[in-house]
Amino acid sequence: MSPQEVKRKLTAILSADVKGYSRLMGKDEAGTIQTLTTYKEVMANLIQRHHGRVVDAPGDNVLAEFASVLDAVQSAVEIQTELKERNDKLPIHRCMEFRIGINLGDVVEEGDKIFGDGVNIAARMEGLAEAGGICISGVVYDQVKGKLTLRYDFIGKQTVKNVAKPMRVYRVLVEPLTSAQRLSAWKRRGLDHWKRIHPVFKVLIALVAAANGLWPLYAHFASRPVEVASKEKMAFPLPDKPSIAVLPFTNMSDDPKQEYLADGLAEEIINALSKLSNIFVIARNSTFTYKGRQVKVQQVAEEMGVRYVLEGSVRKMGDKVRITAQLVDALTGNHLMSEQYERNVKDVFAVQDDVTMKVLTSLRVNLTEGESARTFARGTKNLEAYLKLLQAYEQRLTYNKESQARARQLAEEAVALDPGYALAYSHLALALDNEVVLGVYDNPQEVLERAYRLAEKAVALDDSSAWSHIALGMVSVTYKKDWDKAIAEAQRAIALEPGSAYGYAQLAAHLTFAGRYEDAIPYYKKAFRLSPRPPPIWSVNLAWSYIAMGQYEEAIRMVKRLAEKQPDQTVAHTQLAVAYTLSGREDDARKEAAEVLRIDPTFSVERNFSNYPIKDQAVVGHFKEALRKAGLK
Repeated sequence: MSPQEVKRKLTAILSADVKGYSRLMGKDEAGTIQTLTTYKEVMANLIQRHHGRVVDAPGDNVLAEFASVLDAVQSAVEIQTELKERNDKLPIHRCMEFRIGINLGDVVEEGDKIFGDGVNIAARMEGLAEAGGICISGVVYDQVKGKLTLRYDFIGKQTVKNVAKPMRVYRVLVEPLTSAQRLSAWKRRGLDHWKRIHPVFKVLIALVAAANGLWPLYAHFASRPVEVASKEKMAFPLPDKPSIAVLPFTNMSDDPKQEYLADGLAEEIINALSKLSNIFVIARNSTFTYKGRQVKVQQVAEEMGVRYVLEGSVRKMGDKVRITAQLVDALTGNHLMSEQYERNVKDVFAVQDDVTMKVLTSLRVNLTEGESARTFARGTKNLEAYLKLLQAYEQRLTYNKESQARARQLAEEAVALDPGYALAYSHLALALDNEVVLGVYDNPQEVLERAYRLAEKAVALDDSSAWSHIALGMVSVTYKKDWDKAIAEAQRAIALEPGSAYGYAQLAAHLTFAGRYEDAIPYYKKAFRLSPRPPPIWSVNLAWSYIAMGQYEEAIRMVKRLAEKQPDQTVAHTQLAVAYTLSGREDDARKEAAEVLRIDPTFSVERNFSNYPIKDQAVVGHFKEALRKAGLK
């Protein structure tokens, strides 16, 4: 194993052993194996339903890891509940009871295996459990108390093998305690009460099952939600876009002075999210009212009127800081994101920026842009430049003069903040190109020449970026009327990022500009499938293809939805005016022409088409004639 293949990781692990397994095998080997095989399938399914992964199963031990303490405990409780129901239906000599232990601590990962004190302590917790029971360490208890509808019994500080200091141990009360269990608990409470616990930092659950060799992995099932939020109980209606509350991060350091680091990180994430118009984020002064309180995600979601809740923790250890962040969908109970970071804390602000970028990117992946959102964080470590580019991207999606001007300004600021940020150059080039097409400049060729140089700069900085090639392709067709190059650049973008909706949309647009209308349609459909809330210009370009093919009703249906959502979108009303005129609905066409003049009293038919990169000028002439017939000049 090479050094670079060994790493520490934050995980959760499940391990259990069968109480009296040797005795069972001695009495009925065939029956015991049959029961064990069935029970292992049950446990594997329940582990995986809670996002767990079976790690190893040598001899009579099994390890399974989780990313969340809550998932680990819930999985253990469901396992014990299910196995008890099955045992109740079996003869006494066939019953098989497992013990489960849960710990929170560090592990070392080598390939698919995990090792370290965390695993050792998890196994020790299992050894302290009763048959059919669950024991958790004090650190686990601190994380789950108040968050699950479970009761716990403190059984004292226990000395366990290979651990220097006694540890707090709690029993999870799956059922009421028996008299024997209560007596055992009182005895254990008297042991080593004066010693301090040993701190650990990762979630581990050891599920030790009697088995020979590794057991197979079974199909993945969605996690069953526990105490999900209700839309009907929410204090406010859910917004029509992803909504989130960022809770104060928990300071898990021994030093209370490190509270500023936890608070600062949560504030930074809130501030960053607040700058993005496509995410609704609750303000700091509201979410920080939960600081220091044990609250459930369900409660936060219902009181704040949001669907998603982000929670996390910060632990400072010498010159290192470990940060965790978890995103929960309150309506389903599913964990959409679980991220862990370990950084040097020499520069706390750099750590905040670094983690904020990663958390924000993960949020956008899960809430808005899908996997393509990761590309925006590539190529820069400057948080401010990254945020400005995200805002520029949002502005550019609204296709009018004002939004493009704002997008250009933000992209220019991102370039100034980080001159090596390839994505900033590509988005600046695209904003300038859009402004030219919208007729903003009196010197369009000079502006396009600058845009072309910027796109070339983006490619030079990062030739592997799909956005670099998207920008170069777009400006190539607008500036040089080179449709072949534009199509090739879009194809290159798709090859680099097969999931890029924008890449498919650009390829479709270039095919439309080149007069290959039927060829463009499948790529438009692919783009819309990848991006169910597409930028308005995609609908406009698709409508152009439909109109050129004489499919006027398809074009009207497409653009009418856009005009209803964005009534001040000039290009939508011009497309409708063209489609209505050509389909013989002249009254509707004149109404759309009036809308165009309402938005832009200086509108000119010639100026409107002067910078469109359309190869088929006969179609352009057809469009111009239709607009004039509708009453525009």
